[in-house]
Amino acid sequence: MAAGDTSTLPRREFLGRASALAGLVVSFAPGMRLIDLAAAKPDGEAASAEVRWGMLVDATRCVSGCDACVKACATEHGLEMTDRPEIDAQWIRKVDLIDENSGREISLPVMCQHCEDAPCVAVCPTGASFRREDGIVLVNKHTCIGCRYCMMACPYKARSFIHINLVGQRTHSPRGKGTVESCTFCVHRVDRDR
Repeated sequence: MAAGDTSTLPRREFLGRASALAGLVVSFAPGMRLIDLAAAKPDGEAASAEVRWGMLVDATRCVSGCDACVKACATEHGLEMTDRPEIDAQWIRKVDLIDENSGREISLPVMCQHCEDAPCVAVCPTGASFRREDGIVLVNKHTCIGCRYCMMACPYKARSFIHINLVGQRTHSPRGKGTVESCTFCVHRVDRDR
């Protein structure tokens, strides 16, 4: 069998070679962007399906005990923590996991994944949970009735219910008692191209 002849190359050997090649590309070009970064929409222009936003978290840099991302999110959106953590908004929560086989520990932030077929959107009886053309999933506080169906449907536990009256809210992140909320993907920044 010829080395370059993949038509008769055993599947296992082909996959091994392909994996080795992919490993070389990743190790020799760690700073290379595989795709250009998307730009936000211009002022006054509606969200477009031409850009599909996504978030990358480098899990190798995430350590147990660090909650800098949680604090940054809380500061950005005015999420105040109370003495009752069971009712606090959890737009980002940290989860520590241990692989039972290897014993390896990993700490990850868990937040709204802005799903393409978002279950929270599918179950919302009023359409308050919706997905923009650019893929960002949001909650319209004016039409949310607080039924919490979206909270039950979310596989990431990324939605929170507002139990109390709130003061000192950010203008870019309005929140209201009796409604559900989640990560907004900092849509106010996305829309301002920051």
